[in-house]
Amino acid sequence: MTQIFKSICPATGDVVWEGAAASPAQVHAAVAAARAAFSDWSLTSFERRADIAQKYAEAVREKSEEIALAISRDMGKPLWEARTEAAAMANKVAVSILSYEDRTPTRITETTRLSHRPNGVMAVFGPFNFPGHLPNGHIIPSLLAGNVVVFKPSELTPQVAEIMASCWREAGLPDGVLNIVQGARETGAALLEADIDGLLFTGSAATGTFFHKHFAGRPEVLLALEMGGNNPLIITEPASVEAAADLAFMSGFITAGQRCTCARRLILPGGKFGDAVIEAVQAKIAAVKIGRWDVEDIFMGPVVGTQAAEAAINFEADLIARGGTSLTALDRDGSFLRPGLIDVTGVEVPDEELFAPFVQIIRTADLDAAIAAANDTRFGLASGLICDDAAQWDYAQPRLRAGIVNWNKPTTGAASTLPFGGPGLSGNHRPAAYYAADYCAWPQAGQVAAEAVSPAMPGF
Repeated sequence: MTQIFKSICPATGDVVWEGAAASPAQVHAAVAAARAAFSDWSLTSFERRADIAQKYAEAVREKSEEIALAISRDMGKPLWEARTEAAAMANKVAVSILSYEDRTPTRITETTRLSHRPNGVMAVFGPFNFPGHLPNGHIIPSLLAGNVVVFKPSELTPQVAEIMASCWREAGLPDGVLNIVQGARETGAALLEADIDGLLFTGSAATGTFFHKHFAGRPEVLLALEMGGNNPLIITEPASVEAAADLAFMSGFITAGQRCTCARRLILPGGKFGDAVIEAVQAKIAAVKIGRWDVEDIFMGPVVGTQAAEAAINFEADLIARGGTSLTALDRDGSFLRPGLIDVTGVEVPDEELFAPFVQIIRTADLDAAIAAANDTRFGLASGLICDDAAQWDYAQPRLRAGIVNWNKPTTGAASTLPFGGPGLSGNHRPAAYYAADYCAWPQAGQVAAEAVSPAMPGF
């Protein structure tokens, strides 16, 4: 029986997309189609693959407003922010071509040869918070390397995947090289059981850990897992309280707190300076403009749905029950949340990633204590330090255990020309972004000679 599912805009409650979930048989058929297309695509020249990818980028630019609208309507992201995501999708192609040439070179000498070969059929699981940009960051490097892809978007944000597929078709991508399977848990489970060679995932630690366990004892299936973080932002005493508060606000609350690099823990010194930062952030919370994605001049929209909003309220209540002191309570209206702050200094709290505009504050006595608090997590994706003292930065940077460590920048800042990922529960040491080429191809090394010559063989 065909299962129909719908995408509900969290800002309006409207049904913005409706479609059939791929059945297990359809998922296996999509994987078989990819497998059939692999041989020809893998042997297509890199120049041809890159040309198709560049045409894809052109198509994305032409459809950028359609893409942005789909993103905003699916998950509530402000239109200005969805437009930046659409732009990042197009820009990803040029960076990925440079990355492939840099990270997976072909080197030939008179006696040796190094080249790189694709893995095969790659399953890509997309997240809801960047439904275009993040799966795009797996798909483009995979296709450039000669892989074929079966892509399952988040069931919460299905629309943009269809537009992406149409852009690839317009670019001339052969049939079977990219296949979309829409659906929820049953569809994803079928893809895990199918004949795949790799799984590329961006999402929660719980789901990524499940995938890791599922493929235990199957080293032939490559896993690249990016699983978020419980990210700290340390502020010492920079000259500008206002700048510190702005950076903290942006780190914690952009995209309604639904970025894996958002700051979840704000680590401040005790005393008047820390108090002043808190007061400045509270003032910004009171003043920030929140609304529907199609309203101009808003900073943030809703979280992805009422279930996510309810989870945030419950998380806040749990921290209060554990002894946390609410400084600014979350204010809920359906899926909309006005940001919240809670002081959990000295309180034992769960080391979890909450996808919502809610920040925990920890007060410490000095920089060493702040670094210890920052590293007190199972995760290790992003962290940051706000200070005017370069010596403090030089001291803290090598001591912070995170894949992204920013200085006087939001924790959400990440360069496309750098790797993206981190240790601990933030992933399995296969960083994405510029390093995605590393997990999309394997090296093939060899010794070579232009003619057959008998080797030296002692004993003859």
